[in-house]
Amino acid sequence: MFEQLIDVSLARRLRDAGLIWRPAEADQFVIPDRLLDDELFTISHMTVQQRQTPAGPVIAFNGTPEWALDAIEHGEVIWLPREDQLRDRLAARFVSLTLLGDGTWRCVTSDGEEQHSFDAEQAVDAYGLATLHHLLQATEELFDSI
Repeated sequence: MFEQLIDVSLARRLRDAGLIWRPAEADQFVIPDRLLDDELFTISHMTVQQRQTPAGPVIAFNGTPEWALDAIEHGEVIWLPREDQLRDRLAARFVSLTLLGDGTWRCVTSDGEEQHSFDAEQAVDAYGLATLHHLLQATEELFDSI
């Protein structure tokens, strides 16, 4: 079954809000602003790997001289998390995912006090919006405690 990809602008907002990515086999990402915006890359033990360098983590492209790209800094790419990865990030906050009558998806979460609904055309984006909300809520709570 074909899995829908999260919207790149939402993935960028998740990254900017602090969603931590520990690259693993089969993770997908894009490289913005390098004339590669339309290319989708996948972490693979054969082609693309994460390496630790003294300067920090890089994404390394092995055996692909035609790309003229050996490695790129981890922070320069945008990870496109899958539905299962976002659901895992929501953990106990996740309540339900429902396909609505108009064809949109609704992800419902709870912060312990109230429930929140996030609607999107794709399930992965509904999960992404929910994850973004809880990341921003956690950041706000952190600043309020200072």
